[in-house]
Amino acid sequence: MDNRVYTPSPIDTTDVVLPSELDGLVEVIAKNVHEVWAQGRLAEGWRYGTERDDAKRLTPCLVEYEELTEQEREYDRHTAIGTLKLITKLGFKIVPPGE
Repeated sequence: MDNRVYTPSPIDTTDVVLPSELDGLVEVIAKNVHEVWAQGRLAEGWRYGTERDDAKRLTPCLVEYEELTEQEREYDRHTAIGTLKLITKLGFKIVPPGE
């Protein structure tokens, strides 16, 4: 029996405030997060199904990003925001094209 206990310890980014100018970038990254996830699921043999069924590899999330529920899109946005906050926390600058 494996008794390992995993305690996640992500870098604290609670002090990072992203400028509103990055809202569009957040949405682009969120959509791409979904696309990468969907591509991986399809490669693993998953298919669209109206209800999730892990045994049959069915999920209702194998749709265009815009067709996801707001809750699902918010999950992807959360990932995008977390990534941008981490990049900022590590000292990198996010500069719009042309600047």
